[in-house]
Amino acid sequence: MLIQRKIIHIDCDCFYAAVEMRDHPEWRNVPLAVGGSSDRRGVLCTSNYPARQLGIRAAMSTFRAQQLCRDLIIVPPDFPRYKAASMAMRAIFADYTDVIEPLSLDEAYLDVSGQPHCAGSASRMAAEIRARIEREIGITASAGIAPNKLLAKIASDWHKPNGQFVIRPQDIAEFMPALPVRKLWGIGKVTAERLAQRGIHTCADIHARSLEQLISEWGRLGRQLYEQAQGIDHRPVATAERRKSLSVENTYAHDLGSLQDCQNALPALYQDWQSRMRRASGERAHKAFVKIKFADFTQTTVECICPDPHLTTFLGLLEQGLKRSPQAVRLLGLGVRFNESATIPQQLCLW
Repeated sequence: MLIQRKIIHIDCDCFYAAVEMRDHPEWRNVPLAVGGSSDRRGVLCTSNYPARQLGIRAAMSTFRAQQLCRDLIIVPPDFPRYKAASMAMRAIFADYTDVIEPLSLDEAYLDVSGQPHCAGSASRMAAEIRARIEREIGITASAGIAPNKLLAKIASDWHKPNGQFVIRPQDIAEFMPALPVRKLWGIGKVTAERLAQRGIHTCADIHARSLEQLISEWGRLGRQLYEQAQGIDHRPVATAERRKSLSVENTYAHDLGSLQDCQNALPALYQDWQSRMRRASGERAHKAFVKIKFADFTQTTVECICPDPHLTTFLGLLEQGLKRSPQAVRLLGLGVRFNESATIPQQLCLW
């Protein structure tokens, strides 16, 4: 007998800020953010809901956030505390299933198919897990319950914060048409804008096109859109996903205004990356890349196939990337990717 998959996606509510509010109750109802200081070109990791109501978001510069709210409390991240809360949460998950795929410190997929807890009800398991997280760890989490990962993640965002939503197999056909395409897996802001320019705003707009049309216009993305718009996702909950990349980056206190300034900054990054690679348990590189964020906050990434990158490799990628904008440079990063499909044409390393 085929067991219907039951997937829970647990996503903590403003996790870093939630841990800070747990440990500092006086911060619970005031705008709070976790991130770097503005005098060091800091960027926010997250913010609580009072701050979000003022437009303050993760990845926003600390300087900009303070412009929006002069009374904003900003605290530096304390990752040991956050990791301790994350490990306590995973211990709770393990009481319900051993098929757990952590996505980050604050979210994970759980496959509870065929589990006996709560009379086999995934919705009741999710509610129980959320209650335990609040009672035992002192923070709140939202949950999505669905027959696959795509829908579970969409559902977990439906009743945030501190809520849950279920999409049953029989609900999919009615639920999907009105769903904005930006809610689909792998569809970022830029791709959503490109789709909107072609008249694709919701899954109903995808339904109006044949698979052949979508593939002709969008290639591999077209097939992905076709399947996701129907709520199809065959990805299993992966309990031991391999690392995909290893990189280092730095945001500079003062913009790097010239090619020479950027070239002078790269060796320190390269040395840090080498040190981390030596601890990467024998992982073999496939591609090298350099990431550049310019002073206007636009960013670009240049990469090439290179199983054994050296400093000259990254310097070559850096020079190529700097040609894409006349702006000074705010951030530099470099690294490697480990797993890449050999069927996709890629630029070969020239350095």
